[in-house]
Formats: sequence, structure tokens, C-alpha cells
Amino acid sequence: MNKIIYLDAAASYQKSDCVIDAQVDFLRNHYANSGRGICANAMWTDNMVANVRRCVAAFMNADAENVVFTHGTTDAMNQIARMLNLNSESVVAVSDLDHHSARLPFVVSGAGVVLCPLTDGMDIDKTKIPYADVMVLTAMSNVIGVAQDVAGIIRAARKQNPDVIVVVDCAQFVVHNKIDVREWGADFVCWSGHKIGADTGVGVMYIKNPNQFGPVNWGGGMVNKIHSDEVILNTYPDVFEAGTLPLTQIAGLGVAIEDIEKNRPDLELIKYAYDALKNIPGIQILTRRDAALLSFVVDGMHVLDFGARIGARGVCVRVGNMCASWIHSRLGINGSVRISVGAYNTIDEIKQVIEYIKDIVK
Repeated sequence: MNKIIYLDAAASYQKSDCVIDAQVDFLRNHYANSGRGICANAMWTDNMVANVRRCVAAFMNADAENVVFTHGTTDAMNQIARMLNLNSESVVAVSDLDHHSARLPFVVSGAGVVLCPLTDGMDIDKTKIPYADVMVLTAMSNVIGVAQDVAGIIRAARKQNPDVIVVVDCAQFVVHNKIDVREWGADFVCWSGHKIGADTGVGVMYIKNPNQFGPVNWGGGMVNKIHSDEVILNTYPDVFEAGTLPLTQIAGLGVAIEDIEKNRPDLELIKYAYDALKNIPGIQILTRRDAALLSFVVDGMHVLDFGARIGARGVCVRVGNMCASWIHSRLGINGSVRISVGAYNTIDEIKQVIEYIKDIVK
């Protein structure tokens, strides 16, 4: 078996030693539940959660009380769809860039759906934003890999409806670009920790005006007290965090943020791969040279067959519909192959994979 070459950061980013060490230190030396004790470990854990929340807030240019810990982007999107109490009279604007997890929670609510047109370059067309009560905005497609003009799109949406609720999916955007919730003015912004090198099971949901919405999950930690039949809720953001938080993952999240801010992925590797593959007969590249990832198909070869062949050589890439059926349908294909990199990848790895691909498609 060849040495593993991991080129699937867009699916889940590899963990650095500093993240692993932070989580192990918490588990070995400080473990306790949060918000439920006054012993030394419990107080350490409470302080850790508060510090990471402040770290996340600074990372997004937000206030800490507007930052809610979730189990990931999918969990956040589902919570938001329930918070908004959508019905058949509601209108939700979506786009073909959306991940299944971004659009489906709103579609199954029974709301009407309108499509934001894309330009020929596969960007959301800011000149043709439809009227809607809610907009689901994918900040970066996990197939196309190009950051959208989030602030500009939101301004365009609010020209159509000043009261539109904008929900931004930053799962792919966050690893490559700075989130600025104050500049954007979005009502909700969501992303997952594992996309930046933290662990799976922890995510972030920013809520611009938390007092406008009630919780959709109920349990411990979000209730201040119950008197007779009256439930007195806790303060923000605790009211949105029912149950035990993913504490081990939170312990690694703050370290992952510090690490990704110092070591963003080197997208020159993607450009190199693009230049190497663009002239190989049988390969059709779907993405731009300046994209944050590289997606392609091979003429006459199913993407799963390609995945099996490249995987047999120890290379991890993503193949399939990427949980993004709509953009693949627009492109007239069932799936694609995706190469994505982390700060840990090297030019030698890319060169080796290019040679494997040449051999597979010849």
C-alpha cells in the first residue's frame, strides 16, 4: 500500500497535533460537565467554554452572546428552519450552489421555494435576487469552490424585501476566508468545526438577534427554573444549548481557530493541479483556476470507478454528488471528483497524484 495522500480537506480537515493535544489534555486533566458544578474541574470547564466562545466570536467579528455551539452546520440549519416556523405561505430563496443540508431543512417545512439564478460563471446573480421571506445563502459551493459576495448578495436581497431573514452556510467558506458578520448583516451564520481542523460533532450558529427567536431543543442547561407550570428560560446563548455540550470538541475548537488563522491551505497547490490536468485528454475540469478546490470528471469513466482506482493507490479524494445534487444537475452530470487541500499538503503530494491520474485515464 502506498503512503496515504489525503486530498479531501473539504469533506473533513485533518487534525493538527495542537488540536489533539488540547482535547487529550481536557480529557485527562480537566474533564467535567459544564454549567453543572462548582468543583475545580467544573470551573475549569466553564472557563474553557467561555474562552472558546469568545475566540469564536472574535473569529467571526461577533459578540460572544450571539455565538451558539451546535453539533455542526446540519444541526444548525435544522434548528433555524424550526425556529422560523415556516409554513405554506412562507417563501424561501435557495440556489443551485446549496448543499443538501442547507436547503432540505427549509424545503421539508412546506414553505414555497424560489431559485436564485446563477451567472454563467456559477455565481449567484446579484441583479436577479427574487423576493423571499427567507434566503438560504451558500457562501461557497463544495463543488465549485468560489467564495460568493455575501455582503453584496444580502444587500440585493434586502432591496427586494427589507425584512428577509438571511441564513448563511459557511461550511466551505470558513476554512479559506474571513467571516465578518457585522459587515454581512446576516441573521444566521453557520459552520462546522471539523472543516477547519477541529473535531467532528461541534459547530457554530451565529444569531444576530437571539431575542427574536425561541429555542427548539429543550432540556438541561437552557432552563433557569420551573415554577408550577411556568418555565423560566436561561439567558443567551445558553437558552439555545439544551443538554450537555460537545465539550471535548469545544476544547479543540479554539486551538483549531488559532491554527487555521496562521496556516490557511495553500491554494497554489490547486492552481498547480489545475494547470497539470487541464490539457490531459479525457479530463473535463469543472472549476476555475482560482477556486479553492478542483472538481473534474473523466470521459467514459464513472466517478466511483475513478475513486476506487485512485483510492487503491492510497489517495483520498471525494467522489460522488458531494451532497450537492442541484449543481451537478445543472452541469448535466451525476457526480464529480474533487481534490481539496489543507495546510498539511505538499507540492510533492500533488505531483505524485497527477502521475497517478495520468496513468488511470490513459
